[in-house]
Amino acid sequence: MQTIFDVTPLFRSSIGFDRILDLLDGTGHNEADNWPPYDVVKTSEDAYRIAMAVAGFSRDDLKVTSEPNLLVIEGAKAGESEAQYLYRGIAGRAFECRFQLADYVEVASADLDNGLLTVDLVRKLPEEKKPRRIEVQTGAALPKRAALEIEGDKQAA
Repeated sequence: MQTIFDVTPLFRSSIGFDRILDLLDGTGHNEADNWPPYDVVKTSEDAYRIAMAVAGFSRDDLKVTSEPNLLVIEGAKAGESEAQYLYRGIAGRAFECRFQLADYVEVASADLDNGLLTVDLVRKLPEEKKPRRIEVQTGAALPKRAALEIEGDKQAA
């Protein structure tokens, strides 16, 4: 089931939200493959963690790439073993997962431990983008303006 959003009314009163609309449009085009399984956790106000189950992959088999507003996690086995499997329940197929990141979200670290890849993300808002308090001044605190003189035509007597 696909839901179609009519975003035309948003264009009347919003400017610069093209990226968000593109993200909404792209949500219906994701692949149905949800492998490898992963969790996305908000660990604090400005921190997130992606935990991905990558059993059977080594550190050299994984590639984590951070681009502007995009995190790409790829996994590919270097070489297949010559063993003859009677049953293969641990999937070792190659994968690529893409995560759209909000503005100012950066990758802090990536760690592989016991088959679990953990990628920590943090939102680092620049100082100029943080809210700041503006001091409200009263009329007495404003500098005095000099009175303007308007020169008129002088009539001779």
